[in-house]
Amino acid sequence: MEDEPALRELVSRTLGFAGLPVLSVSTVQAAIDAVADTAVAVAVLDVMLPDGSGLDLAQRLRAERSAIGVLFLTARDSLEDRLTGFAFGADDYLTKPFSVAELIARVTALHRRVLAGTEGRVREDAQAASGTMTVGDVTLDESTYAVTRAGRPLELSPTEFKLLRYLMSNADVVVSKDQIVAQVWQYDFAGDSGVVEKFISQLRRKLDATGDSFIRTVRGFGYTVRTGEPGAVPR
Repeated sequence: MEDEPALRELVSRTLGFAGLPVLSVSTVQAAIDAVADTAVAVAVLDVMLPDGSGLDLAQRLRAERSAIGVLFLTARDSLEDRLTGFAFGADDYLTKPFSVAELIARVTALHRRVLAGTEGRVREDAQAASGTMTVGDVTLDESTYAVTRAGRPLELSPTEFKLLRYLMSNADVVVSKDQIVAQVWQYDFAGDSGVVEKFISQLRRKLDATGDSFIRTVRGFGYTVRTGEPGAVPR
């Protein structure tokens, strides 16, 4: 979604030539209508739109369809802008001017993650037999992409699900921010450790709403979850 006609046409043609089905709109209301009527996997949004805020739109899309992938394509390029974008529900953030090849790579990767989440086509090798992993009172089911804590269902975005799966599949191991970026996003965020911290914070809010802290911070090293402690892990 882009309000500048020339750029909107460029993005649409670029993604279309890459083999992705594209639905192009220019207003917030048109985007809301499109998502309501069409099985949209990934939304590419600008932050500043003629009839509203791309941030508010991302938050609304995430609330109405948690499995949708959201990528911001915007000129707002400060670290604070990027962290705000992630706080409002973005899975990825690309600033203008941008590389066409990078746009294709990021949208394709996000599209693949969303399809994996909704269709259950991707499994971790270690969990291929059962499709389910449990650490403490948190259970993650890769066949349905459902997550529960103490039996309470949680709604996670595709990136949040992948981050939690990576932490749980490495239970009792401390993983660094660089390792998380490499495994969850599969490309470099140019050292923006705040991106990882933002998603860890979002996961904690959802996981810890009715329980103790599940994800432990090991200062100076990274993050971990422990299998040896029933329930949750203290920070």
